[in-house]
Amino acid sequence: MADYYNWERPHSAHNGKTPMERYFELAEKTPYSDAVHANYQPNEEHIQEQNYKLELELRKLKRCL
Repeated sequence: MADYYNWERPHSAHNGKTPMERYFELAEKTPYSDAVHANYQPNEEHIQEQNYKLELELRKLKRCL
């Protein structure tokens, strides 16, 4: 049963392709984890403040600096 849904059933979200056809398309474009880790820049990562109002205030302050 799972083979039918994953290999043979076309899906409109994948433009009429089966989930496995779409998977193999994306697998060719998806980098391996070592390439992702090598290109990751932690100092460029924004950490979102949980309090939204405080986040907005901090963004305003950063623009002034």
